[in-house]
Amino acid sequence: MNIDDIKKQRQSWLKWKNIKPLREKLERLPRFDDIHVSYDDVVSLNLHVDIENNQKDAIYEFAKMLKPWRKGPFDVFGTFIDSEWQSFKKYNLLEPYFNLKDKIVGDIGCNNGYYLFRMLNHQPRELIGFDPSPLFKTQFDFINFYAKTDIVYEMLGVEHLPYYDKKFDVLFCLGVLYHRHNPIETLKHLQKSLNKNGELFLDTFYISGESEMVLSPAKTYSKIPNVHFVPTIRALENWCEKANFSGFEVLKIKKTDLSEQRKTEWIDGESLNNFLDPNDDSLTIEGYEAPKRVYIRVEK
Repeated sequence: MNIDDIKKQRQSWLKWKNIKPLREKLERLPRFDDIHVSYDDVVSLNLHVDIENNQKDAIYEFAKMLKPWRKGPFDVFGTFIDSEWQSFKKYNLLEPYFNLKDKIVGDIGCNNGYYLFRMLNHQPRELIGFDPSPLFKTQFDFINFYAKTDIVYEMLGVEHLPYYDKKFDVLFCLGVLYHRHNPIETLKHLQKSLNKNGELFLDTFYISGESEMVLSPAKTYSKIPNVHFVPTIRALENWCEKANFSGFEVLKIKKTDLSEQRKTEWIDGESLNNFLDPNDDSLTIEGYEAPKRVYIRVEK
């Protein structure tokens, strides 16, 4: 597999007819000096001086063009991007368990890079995000247009990791595994991409049960069409063992609720409230267990 060729091909996706106008408009956004960025619950970009109303309007209008904003929130000079997911809840849950200082860190399925921006506080040696979506790449570039970080964003997927030119000390793979047709192969890709004693932080949907069972939903799960396998925690542990991980540690189990995922003006379409049984929020609209996640740490 020639990663350079794949990178070039993926870069051409930024010229798709629905993406190219966004890329051109991005380059015409107002430019400022003396920007302060804070990487807390809200990734916030601020200036030491007030900006003009027409500049504020240009930023707001462009941010709206980049919908849907799934991860966040962000505050771009007063434009508050209230993303569908309150991503700080997941990040803050995991933060006490990791040490990123001077490490090579990757985020697989990084979306618009919200977690990567937050990780800057921990002074990693390198931060690299992987996500093939040209829209999410453009959202990232919009924030980084002003933040001017050294984060690297690769329009690649987990299947490309074993052929990438770096190995990682820490990998994050959050909300990805259930989208993969072969979860054990995905875990093997992640394991091979870690340096010796490297760590993987992973979260995925799970179902209740003490046995090694897996739910394989029909057409959709919680109205999500590409959910293929939802394991019990015991089954997930077995998957990790088959992928040669060790030290399986459950950090947290948590039901997804409306304080974490909800519809806002920054997305189009439906959100969690529409995905659950209207008469019983312990079930999805299809009759499965409502989404809940397990957060784990494993080692190479």
